Amino acid sequence: MKYDICVIGGSGHVGLPLAIMMAAKGKDVCIYDINEQSIAAIRSGAMPFEEEGAEPLLRQVLANGKLHFSTNPEVVSESETAVLIIGTPVDEHLNPNFKVFKKVIDELIPYFFDGQLLVLRSTIYPGLSKRINDWLLEAGKNLHVAFCPERILEGKALEELETLPQIISSFSDEGIRRSSELFSLFTDDLIVVEPMEAELAKLFTNAWRYLKFAVANQFYMIANDYNLDFYNIYRAMTHNYARTKDFPRPGFAAGPCLFKDTMQLAAFNNNNFHLGHTAMLINEGLPNYVVRCLKKEYTLSETVVGILGMAFKAESDDVRESLSYKLKKILEIEAKQVLCADPYVKDASLSDEDTLIAQSHVIIIAAPHRRYATLKADGKKIVDIWNICNNGGKI
Repeated sequence: MKYDICVIGGSGHVGLPLAIMMAAKGKDVCIYDINEQSIAAIRSGAMPFEEEGAEPLLRQVLANGKLHFSTNPEVVSESETAVLIIGTPVDEHLNPNFKVFKKVIDELIPYFFDGQLLVLRSTIYPGLSKRINDWLLEAGKNLHVAFCPERILEGKALEELETLPQIISSFSDEGIRRSSELFSLFTDDLIVVEPMEAELAKLFTNAWRYLKFAVANQFYMIANDYNLDFYNIYRAMTHNYARTKDFPRPGFAAGPCLFKDTMQLAAFNNNNFHLGHTAMLINEGLPNYVVRCLKKEYTLSETVVGILGMAFKAESDDVRESLSYKLKKILEIEAKQVLCADPYVKDASLSDEDTLIAQSHVIIIAAPHRRYATLKADGKKIVDIWNICNNGGKI
């Protein structure tokens, strides 16, 4: 084989760090992706998104010739192992949408070959890995299909690939052996389970995190409604008290995974997941709650509101499913003017941070970038749900 590994869809947040790390471990890795702009940037040694420590390592594997690129699917047939980085989206009705996945598999079937290891890496709907295995068999392709879900924290991928256990599952003993060998590049801490157990382990994990954020956000709103500072309560709950050490702070629970995967789990269980749906209402309702609180204090139609932080999380340039944009849409109806800024996000519609601070009557910290901890906005109303400024979280 020309390549040890082909990472299909490998220029994104999941695939690129994985490809770089595998290349750094000495494997000949080819990234297959149809995003020519991202491929061009990566070829030049530039990361197309924020990822700690990735750019120097990218340049290293480019220099030693271990990382390759292609926009031609023929490279799949030249690779001993294919790693597929495509997840299952949810549609406008919050149901899983399998069309994209089926389309990609159909397009790649001519390039798969018998005996090849196919590793599904992104979160998928329970049972979909078996369906993919069946699709391939129906097409006369006898691959070793494995599902080995990624569990990294975006921005910490390089660190966590080597520190987190890897979940391994497959439909064949040979698939277990080879996928275990593959991820042993990073760690010896491997957990072998059945494919659907692996699928549910990933969904349960993300839904659990989403539920915890919803609890924090609900508690925050209760405290705020009684004119109490949630963070005084939070400190009382968590200080030197082991049983609340995993209790998160409130804030916009967003991004491309937690909400989507919670809704996938609900759909899998015949929409009988009341905790998940309630969590969705709480987390997705937090931007509306902020606006309702401001309307009690301000005539918003005469108020300029600034939103600091448009990414879905701190120190990130990723705006996928960011609730900052939902907040912006609500305020565009309610407020006189809405100004938005983010030091990481490239968006021509964003304002300069200094201009935003100078012109806004109210400033909402929507993403807790560390730089906002020293925010200077004398005389301005600052809404700081995250308490990044350490002045409390009352609205």
